[in-house]
Amino acid sequence: MNNKPAPSLRMVAVIAGIAMLGGLDWFTGYELSFFVFYFVPIAYAAWRFGLSAAIAAVVLSGISWFLADIFAGHSYSSNFYEIWGTMTRFAAFIAIGWSVARMRQMLDHERQIAEKLRKALSEIQVLESFLPICAECKKIRDKDGEWTELEEYFGQHSNTQFTHGYCPECGKRALEEAALTAKVESNGAGDWIPATNPGR
Repeated sequence: MNNKPAPSLRMVAVIAGIAMLGGLDWFTGYELSFFVFYFVPIAYAAWRFGLSAAIAAVVLSGISWFLADIFAGHSYSSNFYEIWGTMTRFAAFIAIGWSVARMRQMLDHERQIAEKLRKALSEIQVLESFLPICAECKKIRDKDGEWTELEEYFGQHSNTQFTHGYCPECGKRALEEAALTAKVESNGAGDWIPATNPGR
């Protein structure tokens, strides 16, 4: 049974956390800043949902802080300082969100590579082991004692796929045994063709 909260509930928790921080910012006034605490919901959104959710959390956090700063009665000597403070906070929020989302992406990528390596190693271990094989029909006995065609066995335990054809010697012998021609000769490319009959 999975007791983890649904993704929608997690996102609601992120929004609620941002709103709560905005309320605290407004209640305590501009002299006591909760700026760094906005990193928590932004980082959580980035880790759980990726960069898009992190950007949404950044926008909400920036708006929440900006409104709290206005309603708290914070006055600036110049609009430049107000814009500068807002932009620096947005930049910090974006940096946190992007960094955490990037770390999660890299971690997921490394896990995928590790899984591929683990699978490849298991296939190599199978191929390196001693395989009981029938001396007549070439079937392979698996660990359950069942006899399986060679092609089927390797197809099940590796990514190897087989194509069937004739080597030059077997191709020559097959043609002669089928009485398609009494004599065959090679064309130099590994294929065998009926020999010409100069006496006809």
